[in-house]
Amino acid sequence: MMNPDLTHYPYPSARRVVLGRRGAVATSQPLAALAGMEMLLAGGSAVDAAVAMAIALTVVEPTSNGIGGDAFALVWDGQLHGLNASGHSPAALEPQRFEGMREMPKRGWASVTVPGQVAAWRALWERWGKLPFERLFDPAIRYAEAGYPVSPETARAWRRAAEVFLPLEGPEYAAFKEVFFPQGRAPRPGEVWQSPAHAATLREIARTGGESFYTGALAERIAAFAADTGGLLTREDLAAHRADWVAPIRTTYRDLEVWELPPNGQGVAALAALNILETFELERYPRESVESYHLQIEAMKLAFADAYRHVADPRFMEVTPEAMLDPAYAKARAALIGETALPLAEPGLPQGGTVYLAAADGEVMVSLIQSNYMGFGSGILVPGTGIALHNRGAGFVLEPGHPNRVGPRKRPFHTIIPGFLTQDGRPLGPFGVMGGPMQPQGHVQVVVNLADYRLNPQAALDAPRWQFVRGREVLLEPGVPPHVARGLVDRGHAVRVSVEGGLFGKGQVILRQGEALVAASEPRADGLALAW
Repeated sequence: MMNPDLTHYPYPSARRVVLGRRGAVATSQPLAALAGMEMLLAGGSAVDAAVAMAIALTVVEPTSNGIGGDAFALVWDGQLHGLNASGHSPAALEPQRFEGMREMPKRGWASVTVPGQVAAWRALWERWGKLPFERLFDPAIRYAEAGYPVSPETARAWRRAAEVFLPLEGPEYAAFKEVFFPQGRAPRPGEVWQSPAHAATLREIARTGGESFYTGALAERIAAFAADTGGLLTREDLAAHRADWVAPIRTTYRDLEVWELPPNGQGVAALAALNILETFELERYPRESVESYHLQIEAMKLAFADAYRHVADPRFMEVTPEAMLDPAYAKARAALIGETALPLAEPGLPQGGTVYLAAADGEVMVSLIQSNYMGFGSGILVPGTGIALHNRGAGFVLEPGHPNRVGPRKRPFHTIIPGFLTQDGRPLGPFGVMGGPMQPQGHVQVVVNLADYRLNPQAALDAPRWQFVRGREVLLEPGVPPHVARGLVDRGHAVRVSVEGGLFGKGQVILRQGEALVAASEPRADGLALAW
């Protein structure tokens, strides 16, 4: 089994390795991590912990997710199960609506698809929950009613979001601005924010087992607000939603089996990049070397080119994930990598607002991700409910003939992807990195750090990152050594060092090592890993 050196600290924060035996949780907000641990200590399963964290995150990190978002999950209980709870577009969303536009709208009702997140919570709990469903909502309701001090990174994201959302005009945006910018500004770090309407909605979801959101009183309020303010989402659209159990996809990288969910998500891009890297002896080069960075960037660039051309709602895809992950195809793609940067087109989609969480107990391990996309999402909040609706419809394209072209009752290309690692068929554990197109790039870098450079989970998250943006453009974190940046420029990459928060993802990992659970949450977020 993989056995990273827990005493090796190549980065200062990697000393914060958290170890336990009975259970572990990790996510981007300490209050949400405490909600998960509360469930474990009450006798709940890892799924109870994961769902409680997911619900709490809609309150304590609303800049990245909300009740009206989508979710995906991977769950190990002796075998790996996949859940795709992403929603479909409204039945009335026809391509003709966007004639004359160059791209999908990023805000407003035209970007709203059916929110699948509530269905995910219910579906996961039904299979693996031990505690009453309503119990999982208690921490989030407390936070929403009593309020909580906004953490520094969330406050920073909130402040950036103000520049986008406060200028929005129209009756559909009024309630959103009243709830999230009650004084005409974002809350400052340490300032208490609360949302009683959010708490009331969570109580309604808990009491009805989620049914109210899709067929009951909440569904009626969502549909009525859409009808009054120009939206296409109807009660019929909401009632038709189902969370789907799907077979995960995988590749083998070195001595690890890396698992992702199949399309409509972009997990296949991470696997395709790892397949390309598998053909190189990456471990020959130091981690902080030009050669290692160059090969990873070029592999990711090639994987993105395929993902953005082919990934869509699987009912409309002509190229299968199996074809994209064929080893012979990976070798052919690897042969395109030379000494200089490839000039490929922009890979695609904007930065996303997403939360990731991981949980484990003695039997079950969970990798769960949920999101409103691009921060707060569409900018639409159903009055009196706290339900901020996502904007996943922005993931469609307008190009005729493209498998991901906008259309009715169709799942858009999705950025959020949970990951999972096994070795020789045995579970190692969940991992994930948030951040729009950074997500598969973050997955690749974490796996390379674990498999090629044998970093411990905390160090694998803390290590300096790169992000391929478009063409030859590459962003580097300030921690990347100057000689690597200069070397990449010499190879034709257009390098920019960025200190902007959120560009390089925010991740968590829980891995089993012998009898111990090793939990990690990286310093790019306000997060916390706990184990017992």
